[in-house]
Amino acid sequence: MAKPLPFFTLLTFWVGFISGQNPGLQAPYRIHTLFSVECQNYFDWQTVGFMHSFNKARQPGPVTRLLSCTEEERKNYKGMDLAPTLEVPSMSRHPKTGDWYPAINKPAGIVHWLKHSKDAENVDWVVILDADMILRGPIIPWELGAEKGRPIAAYYGYLVGCHNILAKLHTKHPELCDKAGGLLAMHIDDLRVLAPLWLSKTEEVREDRAHWATNITGDIYGQGWISEMYGYSFGAAEAGLRHKINDDLMIYPGYTPRPGVDPILLHYGLTFSVGNWSFSKLEHHEDGIVYECGRLFPEPPYPREVKSMESDPNKRRGLFLSIECINTMNEGLLLQHVRNGCPKPKWTKYLSFLKSKTFAELTKPKLLTPPRTQTEPTKKGKEIDEYIRPYPKIHTLFSTECTSYFDWQTVGLMHSFHLSGQPGNITRLLSCTDEELKNYKGHDLAPTHYVPSMSRHPLTGDWYPAINKPAAVVHWLNHVDIDAEYIVILDADMILRGPITPWEFKAARGRPVSTPYDYLIGCDNELAKLHTRHPEACDKVGGVIIMHIDDLREFALLWLLKTEEVRADKAHYATNITGDIFESGWISEMYGYSFGAAELNLRHLISSEILIYPGYVPESGVKYRVFHYGLEFKVGNWSFDKAKWREVDVVNNCWSTFPDPPDPSTLEQTDDSLLQRDLLSIECARTLNEALHLHHKRRNCPDPTASNPKLDTTKDITTSRKLGRSSGNVSQESSEAKAKDGLFSTLRFWIILLWVFSGLGFMLVMLAVCSSYAGKGSSKGKSIKNRRRAYTGFLKTNGRDRQTRKSDVSL
Repeated sequence: MAKPLPFFTLLTFWVGFISGQNPGLQAPYRIHTLFSVECQNYFDWQTVGFMHSFNKARQPGPVTRLLSCTEEERKNYKGMDLAPTLEVPSMSRHPKTGDWYPAINKPAGIVHWLKHSKDAENVDWVVILDADMILRGPIIPWELGAEKGRPIAAYYGYLVGCHNILAKLHTKHPELCDKAGGLLAMHIDDLRVLAPLWLSKTEEVREDRAHWATNITGDIYGQGWISEMYGYSFGAAEAGLRHKINDDLMIYPGYTPRPGVDPILLHYGLTFSVGNWSFSKLEHHEDGIVYECGRLFPEPPYPREVKSMESDPNKRRGLFLSIECINTMNEGLLLQHVRNGCPKPKWTKYLSFLKSKTFAELTKPKLLTPPRTQTEPTKKGKEIDEYIRPYPKIHTLFSTECTSYFDWQTVGLMHSFHLSGQPGNITRLLSCTDEELKNYKGHDLAPTHYVPSMSRHPLTGDWYPAINKPAAVVHWLNHVDIDAEYIVILDADMILRGPITPWEFKAARGRPVSTPYDYLIGCDNELAKLHTRHPEACDKVGGVIIMHIDDLREFALLWLLKTEEVRADKAHYATNITGDIFESGWISEMYGYSFGAAELNLRHLISSEILIYPGYVPESGVKYRVFHYGLEFKVGNWSFDKAKWREVDVVNNCWSTFPDPPDPSTLEQTDDSLLQRDLLSIECARTLNEALHLHHKRRNCPDPTASNPKLDTTKDITTSRKLGRSSGNVSQESSEAKAKDGLFSTLRFWIILLWVFSGLGFMLVMLAVCSSYAGKGSSKGKSIKNRRRAYTGFLKTNGRDRQTRKSDVSL
């Protein structure tokens, strides 16, 4: 009787293998995947991309689309066949409160699925994803480390409400609140407990309008839009669920993965770009692309083009992920159009690529990155089996104030941060008075920690805005739960060109890394002897700082106190003592940093290969990671000085940018070092303008080519800049530009009038000539007719030419 059992087991294995099922995923490890949508074209094309990637990734188990529709929406809905679907009553308009909040459909749909789906009775593990995701490989909960009571999730660092009053108000266990979301994988028993709490906590947070503010929730719009995400975190805390958070499983296209990490999930919730090509899901909100035969999203660059764009291998991997995301969606659309009965599309190079073996090989299912490969590469001379230290977590900080001057710097730094491949999260430390905060418009420019302003010292009354930097760092350390091991501190007037990591620059506990500030001569004279017990440990450093979190916790308050101390020492402001050319104590904060570090005997590793000032000649072969545009720099007759843009609001005036730098092709090629200097200067300026352009695009600024009287101010500013004016006096620039526009308009009017009179005169002359020919007799009738035909054709052609020229002039 025992003999048939091995045979039956073997038979079951081969049947499963041939049918494409993984025998290791049978009961009791059954998986079900859920995602939530609404009855809209916007979610239909996302569904097509999601389902295609789901099948391509070979995700085990069934999938269910939770479709929330009103009865009216359901009548006209065309997409019922796009995915296995459970219809869910829409709660977009709350049945009790009338609040319009479509995001609540996600927890409401899951509660409905648990109550009404037979699938929910026959499953062990549930994977919950969003529709705007592309799977690259199977998500198997137990392989990720999920356990009953310990779900797996991605990291949502912007949920700051987990560590402030919001959590204390909405959960009895604020200490259990995890900043988690995006990818969720949990046991069905945990989900049964969590789901109703998720829904009720979402309603609770959504109704708490008094705490919607950005500084409490992290919601850049301050509109309670991420209440559902908090509903999840607070509900999980109520249920006693602690998450295993993995920051390597999911990535936003446009971001650069950490070295050695191959994410298995793409979440295209943000705008991303590759070269001049970009994609934003919000631009396709009403797009019926699923139902329009032959239509695809604009094709991205090909892999070979991406290779030539970026030399850094890790940043190049990030670009490959971006094009893989959109190519997978387009491949899904092609297949859906076939299912819709569309005719076969015409051959194109792009369609050929999507059907090629090359693309199939590039997008074959990815396996989970083994933990040992998420590490530093082994160095020569070390044994292969030797333990390899994992990369530590990094957090980047920069300090600003509530002014338009810092806003455009923030736009530039944030844009470059996303392009650079810098690991970890970034936080803007925003120092504002209560009055400034009332009128401030730039809350959405960066992930932000709000700090009380110390520009006017609360005790001495001294006006010294630079003190906000150490004060803000102290405030952040005392008010935020920090999970990073190393902190990178930058200034707002910087552009990142590549990642700044502690492992590359050899930072360690007790050995921070920084860049040389040789003008801090006070480290070598009586100033250091007056303000630190260890003047021999005073390092002339600043700009970029990489420091271990434990060192920063000990050091930050000393940085602040020493800044106050040096600032108060007016007797030693002299240039020959401090190096401050203005003798105003303006660099007291920099000395505060050096003297504070000396007090703790923190000796820096000083690297001259991290930072360069545009306008300086670079060292040959050095790949600088940061531009610090704190000084004026020039290329030929063009120049840029940040100080001249202190009062100009280029962030909130649509399409405002800085004067374009020269084209690199116009540069003098004889001296290579000067050429490289100018190329770096141009790169810095172009990155700033590119950041502003994308910012205005995200703000849905009107088409700059369209005639719109509301944009007169913006056009005036832009015109004056194109003329090379970079003064901070907006009103003066505007009036000058308007005067020039008026002069140009008058000139254009006379040019058009001159063309009209010339045309009429020419026609009269020609008519007179033709009339004289007509009187010469009928014998030449045929010739005259031919000439008239030719002349009529000429008039038509010439008329069109004149009309074209008139259009050109009017433009």
